[in-house]
Amino acid sequence: MPPPKGSPVLEIVIPARNEEARIAKGLSELCAKLAALPYPARIVVVDNASTDATPDVVRALPPRTTPIRLIRCETRGKGAAVRAGLLATTAPLVGFCDVDMATDLAALDTVVRLLVAGQPAVIGSRAAPGSVVEARHSRVRRLGARVFRALARRVTGPIGDTQCGFKFFHGDLARRAARRLRTTGFAFDVELLAHVHLLGAGVREIPVTWRDVGGSTFSCWRHSWGVFLQIAVIWVRTRSGRRAARPRLALASTRPFAEPLSPDHTAFDHTAFDHTPPVTA
Repeated sequence: MPPPKGSPVLEIVIPARNEEARIAKGLSELCAKLAALPYPARIVVVDNASTDATPDVVRALPPRTTPIRLIRCETRGKGAAVRAGLLATTAPLVGFCDVDMATDLAALDTVVRLLVAGQPAVIGSRAAPGSVVEARHSRVRRLGARVFRALARRVTGPIGDTQCGFKFFHGDLARRAARRLRTTGFAFDVELLAHVHLLGAGVREIPVTWRDVGGSTFSCWRHSWGVFLQIAVIWVRTRSGRRAARPRLALASTRPFAEPLSPDHTAFDHTAFDHTPPVTA
């Protein structure tokens, strides 16, 4: 059953805290890409308790074919912002990406194709064969990343890159996983993917072109120990669920989800979608 006429088929969440200097450029790039897709889309910008002019910049953007919705999240942390954004969506396909558009948006074509074909979760992966990565990380940060990935796999299963900020899902799956999300900091991706895993949904990693963009708020020296602590908390929080889910997760290859989703979002005829571009409010 297709969504109501004029409703977005794809919604993309953009978490933003104090991004007045680069959010206009990022949203312009994303709007241009979404306007070229065959399905109506909408952007949900989550102002994460910004103290600068981020929300004013978003409101001042000229009207575009792709509508932009602005919401406020007072709880600080990227995880809190993404959670609020995902729970505010209604579309059958949803996801999130970073405001700097570090991941080349050409990957959206593959994402939409796989989601429409029935893949429940598709994430960009800098570790996937074929990815092109332009990074300027120090040796210490690269070492820390390896340790982080090894610990994250204990929670999420064999995922090569949990931290690429380019993740997309069937809508009901994303909203169900987001409701369970409690991590507000940088390790939130690990918990989100853990809940997707516990719901019995397979995750498909795709290669991306990714460039290291300046302006990240993550500091290896200031945040590393806190991130590792978050991983430990997530492991404890999801441990009982992983044990209980083991029998049903074995069926993930033949059944999209361990728990039934609403019929509107588990299967849909993409040819029946209304392709008329939405009007910006």
